Amino acid sequence: MTLFTSTTDRPPAVVRRRRRRGAGRGVSALATLFLVGGGVAAGWFWWHGSLGGVLPVQPHCTATASGTTVELEPEQAANAATIAAVAVRRGLPGRAATIGIATALQESKLVNLDGGDRDSIGLFQQRPSQGWGTAAQVHDPVYATNAFYDVLVTIEGYESLPITTAAQRVQRSAFPSAYAEHEPAARVWSSVLTGYSPAALSCVLQDVGGARQAPGPGGLTPRARALASAASAATGRSAFLVPGTAGSALRFVPTAREPVRTAWALAQWAVAGADTYGVTAVEVDGRQWRRDHGEDGWTAMRTAAPAAGSVVVRLAP
Repeated sequence: MTLFTSTTDRPPAVVRRRRRRGAGRGVSALATLFLVGGGVAAGWFWWHGSLGGVLPVQPHCTATASGTTVELEPEQAANAATIAAVAVRRGLPGRAATIGIATALQESKLVNLDGGDRDSIGLFQQRPSQGWGTAAQVHDPVYATNAFYDVLVTIEGYESLPITTAAQRVQRSAFPSAYAEHEPAARVWSSVLTGYSPAALSCVLQDVGGARQAPGPGGLTPRARALASAASAATGRSAFLVPGTAGSALRFVPTAREPVRTAWALAQWAVAGADTYGVTAVEVDGRQWRRDHGEDGWTAMRTAAPAAGSVVVRLAP
């Protein structure tokens, strides 16, 4: 290749054109760098919900335990919360919830599927033809989770078995080792949703849509009734209307045994289901999660905190 060291080595016009092309390439490369960098930054802000309203928020939930952070979509987080809540209600160890969540991650990606291989249905892809229940029953996340645990607890020493081994003995899958890859994520979500890792779950969500709701039977709005019903089914806890809230806030009192842990389990169950039920704030143990500041996680309350051991869930009116 010939190298030109001065303008006398080639006609001036050619030199100028070469310089302009080089400058154009430099500008083009710089512009591309800005576009790529800007796209990456915009993507980060879009996912994390922090671009001053310029971009729509990508809803997601984040759980952190033992220095590990795992993100799920809101639907997945809500289903993981159901699996953990049923374990807490039954008095099962956190290990049971880890096995349940790992299994559902493998079987359905924590999505309550309408179908699957042959007649498989739901979070655990249970088959009515194999005695798991009717199609409607196994499509109910609470029923399906209880059915899973009903078998799990019959396995001697399941708490000390490798998670993939315990899951396989329940599921009898054609891919027995597949559950292992979901163990790290399942451990994090189990620790958070069973209350062993408090203030460790937050969701970044879009605003609640729909018209303002009027209180109905029992003084609750439809959203509040739906959340109270779901809480009763999954956690076994009854809801009490918070006075002066036009039927859009509920108070829960966790179990007497391990009240702080079970309060956090219930509170983080509510955050995980915030997208489903229209939750705008959750208060527990002097801390608060707010939908409009979801990226901030749990912050200290500035107003009077709920009574010790209780959880207040506020919904869109």
